[in-house]
Amino acid sequence: MADSAKLPELYVAVDVEADGPIPGPYSMLSLGMAVAGRPDLRFYTELKPISDDYVPQALAVSGLDRERLIAEAPTAQEAMAAAAAWVNGLRTVGRPVFLAAPAVWDGMFVHWYFVRFVGSSPFGATGSGVDLRSYWMGRTAGEWSRSRKTDILKAVGLRLPHTHHAGEDAAELAAIFDAVRRLPPPSP
Repeated sequence: MADSAKLPELYVAVDVEADGPIPGPYSMLSLGMAVAGRPDLRFYTELKPISDDYVPQALAVSGLDRERLIAEAPTAQEAMAAAAAWVNGLRTVGRPVFLAAPAVWDGMFVHWYFVRFVGSSPFGATGSGVDLRSYWMGRTAGEWSRSRKTDILKAVGLRLPHTHHAGEDAAELAAIFDAVRRLPPPSP
């Protein structure tokens, strides 16, 4: 295996669809991951709900059918083990770095699920990573109110759908982040 310090960082765009506001009492229903700049590196899984509780409005956003997931989806242990194996497999070509928009929401679910069902997160002990809006603010010296995804899409000249399908939305985020990173450096 190559010296990991010499490998490039791989920004792993992560998107979650869930049926409530927090993990534990509510369930992550799907998880998508895509590497910025590498459209060939993608992962998607659905998950069997871990509780009977859900918020109907949250469930409606994803369009996922809880009954189908209960009957057909892999368990959280199976899905998260597959996700961890995929992230760890990236280490042959780079160093995975968590990326989300917002990192607080997706990171909360992903880190909790990895720790709870796998024992640790392949993104590290804290589960920390890059938040798109914060990155944009730092890059542009702009304000929070001007760092929404729609603002960023307009600035980089992209028109991408946001479908609330975790796999598609992770690929969308990867494309946005890749475009942001390719912008010329800001003027001093």
